[in-house]
Amino acid sequence: MGCGSSTPAHPSTPGAAPSNVSVATPPEKAIDKSIENALEVAKHEDENKIKMLLLGAGESGKSTIFKQMRLLYGTARSDDDLRMYGVVARSNIIVAVRKLLTHLRALGLEEELDRESRESEELDSADHASMTCRQAYDELIAHLVDNTATAAQDEKVLEGDWVGTSPRAGMSANNDAKLFLQHHESIRILWQSNTMKQVWAKRSAMNVTDSHKNYLNDITRIASPSYKPSTQDVIIARVRTAQIVQEKYRIDGSDFEIYDMGGARSERRKWIDCFDQVTAVIFVAALSEYDQTLAEAKRTNRMVEALELFRSVCNNRAFSDTSIMLFLNKKDVFAEKIMYSDIAAQRPFCDYAGPTKDFDHGVLYFIQKFKDCLIDDEFNDSFIHVTCATDTNNMEFVLDSTRTIIMTDNLKKSGFLGAD
Repeated sequence: MGCGSSTPAHPSTPGAAPSNVSVATPPEKAIDKSIENALEVAKHEDENKIKMLLLGAGESGKSTIFKQMRLLYGTARSDDDLRMYGVVARSNIIVAVRKLLTHLRALGLEEELDRESRESEELDSADHASMTCRQAYDELIAHLVDNTATAAQDEKVLEGDWVGTSPRAGMSANNDAKLFLQHHESIRILWQSNTMKQVWAKRSAMNVTDSHKNYLNDITRIASPSYKPSTQDVIIARVRTAQIVQEKYRIDGSDFEIYDMGGARSERRKWIDCFDQVTAVIFVAALSEYDQTLAEAKRTNRMVEALELFRSVCNNRAFSDTSIMLFLNKKDVFAEKIMYSDIAAQRPFCDYAGPTKDFDHGVLYFIQKFKDCLIDDEFNDSFIHVTCATDTNNMEFVLDSTRTIIMTDNLKKSGFLGAD
């Protein structure tokens, strides 16, 4: 016989429950009911939460917006967080200086440094540290670029330092932070030179993070043993997003679940894992990157990459019923850059017919470029924001407006509000 057809050893009593069936006791029924209620509540909360994705190409400002959300709606940073960001800030300075040193050499400006150093000595206006900008350059080139200096890292630079080291920041960042403490005076002197100002104006070729100018302008404070990162230091700190980061907030009675997605090409394959039941997408593109190329593909214009990525996101079936917001970010850098980098001089945007050095015309031109990516032409202008992610006041206004639009749109789609 099969295993399901054996005969019971004793016949069942008529009217009695089968011997192999357990009857739930009142306490067990109460537990079952409690579990059912909890599952129902969880289901209701899951259906009513607002799931938001931050998408866009690498270095567009997604993580900065993510940090602004934490600042506005989340909890304060712990000392452990701040120590990590202190290491990252110092490391970011070294990364920027390496790129700028390499670019200075490539531009053939070393003789310009010599001339500036001679003039400083003749005018007796050399820095009080008795180091010229050329001497500072030579020291930094040897230690940060050519690695021809033989001196080992001095661990004593960390004695009494509030930031110290942070395992969370990684070995590379900690090593760079130590280098910063050893050479911060040379960095400060070189950064103040007129030659370095010329290099900074041409930084787009090296993909230096624009906001790190704030760090470079404040070297002495960041090098201090008592240095504790400010809110702005944390916001502009650059940490490559190599995994999906999630935060949950309760804002005015509504639950928000927000995901920061790595924007580099190698990270985008992970996006699909979060595409289920998305309420809203904030797509971030940097206005200022019209004249830059990708770090991972030097022949690809960054703005072109952002446009193509926006096209694929907006026309993806997974987002057919999803609110999509467009943040054209880094408006402050864009306003500065158009003064010396003509939009029409960039091959992909040679059709730009507006006046040069005109912020409004430039912004409207790129807004139209993004609109042209849509199959559905009905893209509400209220879903487009021109932003500066490092400006907390600007982001507070934009995020509050975005939250209202998303919640209203969500209620309309749920049938609680009539469609326009």
